[in-house]
Amino acid sequence: MNILVTGGAGFIGSHTLIELYKAGHTAVVADNFSNSNPESLRRVAGIIGIPEVPFSHVDIRDREGLEKIFAAHRFDACIHFAGLKAVGESVEKPWEYYENNIGGTLTLLDVMRRHGCKNIIFSSSATVYGDPAEIPITERCPKGRCTNPYGWTKSMIEQVLTDLQKADAEWNVILLRYFNPVGAHPSGRIGENPGGIPNNLMPYITQVAVGKRKELGVFGNDYPTPDGTGVRDYIHVCDLAAGHVAALQAIGRRCGVGVYNMGTGHGYSVLDMVKAFVRVNGVDVPYSIKPRRAGDIATCYCNPTKAKAELGWEARRSIDDMVRDSWNWQRHNPDGYPE
Repeated sequence: MNILVTGGAGFIGSHTLIELYKAGHTAVVADNFSNSNPESLRRVAGIIGIPEVPFSHVDIRDREGLEKIFAAHRFDACIHFAGLKAVGESVEKPWEYYENNIGGTLTLLDVMRRHGCKNIIFSSSATVYGDPAEIPITERCPKGRCTNPYGWTKSMIEQVLTDLQKADAEWNVILLRYFNPVGAHPSGRIGENPGGIPNNLMPYITQVAVGKRKELGVFGNDYPTPDGTGVRDYIHVCDLAAGHVAALQAIGRRCGVGVYNMGTGHGYSVLDMVKAFVRVNGVDVPYSIKPRRAGDIATCYCNPTKAKAELGWEARRSIDDMVRDSWNWQRHNPDGYPE
């Protein structure tokens, strides 16, 4: 298949490109590089052994720019990663998040259908479950009340895609609900490259380890969990990337709407991750306990058996792989990608 990958220069998108090419697919990237770097695409090309990854510097809200891409290429499907993704920032800038994430997706979908491309894999999130009704979370778990505008954009886009397919059976929609992607490509050439203060745990740990930050703040140690810190389902980004390739097979079977959790099914606490990082890499990570953050929940991990049964996919990499590859990326790229 030839795949349009929106946001393909980002953390998950760049790793997915590698898996797509390994599986014999081709891809064209559309990215405005607002929170990514074109260097990641150059490095992806080197890893997979091609001269360059075809890409267009375009914003998904730019209808004319998207029309040009579709006029130049025939796409079998779209993997849609593009979007603003910082939870805290979404609270401060809700209009920007709704306008970019939802408005951009609506423009993308309209251009896709005008060009007869009606297959899409959407980068969703476990945030759509809100405070989950059951643990481990299955796909039957009802969507909850999201705690921030970022989460609401994911939930609303899921609804748009579901309604679109209901009205037009030619559409095939896969909603992949990510849990907590971490790690990096084992080559150390590509990885997570957050701008400013990291919003996620693992890049904060690695930046402390490399000396960019003094210590890690652990938000709350009085949750009803084994060590009092929040428990999450961390998944290696390479496993997550492979999940998108598996999802393409479901599209090939004309799946209608498919919803799948992308996680390991195992919960690790914040301190579990810190201790694993120190043990595997032999690098100290100072931390201090901070007050709980508003909106955080105690425990969130999934039951991933549906993805295994229907897509033939499951996460294979361990917590040791996650922390080893994260550190391998950070220590070889202490400042991330060069500007």
